[in-house]
Amino acid sequence: MARLASYRDFDWVLLGFVAVLSVVSVLEIKSATLHTKFHGFDHKQMEFLAVGLVLMFLISAIDYHRLVDIAHWAYGIGILALLAVAAVGTKVMGGKRWINLGGGVHFQPSEWVKLILILAIARFFWGRVGKPLSWADIGKASALVGVPMVLVLKQPDLGTALTYLPILLCGLFLGGIRLKQTAVILLGLVLVGGIAYKSGKHLKPYQQARINAFLNPDTDPRGSGYQIRQSLIAVGSGGVWGKGANKGTQTQGDFLPIPYTDFIFAAFCEEHGFVGAIGVLLLYFLILMRLIQNAQTASDLPGTFIVMGIVSVILFQIAVNIGMVVGLMPVTGIPLPLMSYGGSSIMFTFLALGIVMNVRMRRFVN
Repeated sequence: MARLASYRDFDWVLLGFVAVLSVVSVLEIKSATLHTKFHGFDHKQMEFLAVGLVLMFLISAIDYHRLVDIAHWAYGIGILALLAVAAVGTKVMGGKRWINLGGGVHFQPSEWVKLILILAIARFFWGRVGKPLSWADIGKASALVGVPMVLVLKQPDLGTALTYLPILLCGLFLGGIRLKQTAVILLGLVLVGGIAYKSGKHLKPYQQARINAFLNPDTDPRGSGYQIRQSLIAVGSGGVWGKGANKGTQTQGDFLPIPYTDFIFAAFCEEHGFVGAIGVLLLYFLILMRLIQNAQTASDLPGTFIVMGIVSVILFQIAVNIGMVVGLMPVTGIPLPLMSYGGSSIMFTFLALGIVMNVRMRRFVN
């Protein structure tokens, strides 16, 4: 049966919310890098956004059922790309996460794998419609996500690896996991996590330091606790209305670390205060609600799985990044979607939004 696709069904309201948040991002990156060597990153961010917009429209024109059909091939290519990172990747600040394509262009496969996993999980559970979820099914789905997770952890990149988890959890939930199965899995995760933390054998030294800094940032205020302390100072000093654009002392004085990526929300709070922060959170809420609405109106199960998988990743990134900024989460290096500077993150988000548009445009069957 042919799917009718028309740009009349394109979610222009969602695109409007995304456009407003993107403008906020560019303006904040400009302010955060005004007196640094990274001045001009706002122009690069605009270039990333322009390319992302084009990619969004391109992928929205391809029937998402075709994307689901080739998900297993894409998964294999994604695994090969992650292995290539380990073999010939470029090492930056202790992490080997990029492949140098030449001409100053770097490719980060771990970001693109998120999109592949969303499609792969949708394909996996689509083949089990109407069947009770067995432990074998849970094991297979966990392995599907676990293999790339392990490869990304080896880079090491704990932050990106963690963003794969909500895809699995969303798939299991929509796939019909039972309450007893959930209880057993949660108990197992708590036990394994507790043992790993106590032993410290499965954590890198910097990861252990970040957890210790999260639990008690005052133990090393100039070392591992520095980022959290400066972030909290920046957020608190913004007050209700903020200090104004380009006037944040923590941001402009170069006290706040990497204010254009991981801590961009802290920089924004300092300059625009509580009111500005609520405005950004409201934009995220409207975007997420619009995405969920598109999942509810999808014409079939794969469409619902895909959109909800995207929702789970974006929501997880928002929650962890903002939680990190206000001291409720350890520092993980997870970017804030549509706000943080970065080509790979922008491309993933716009491609994901393009697939959401894809699902929406094919709601009707001829």
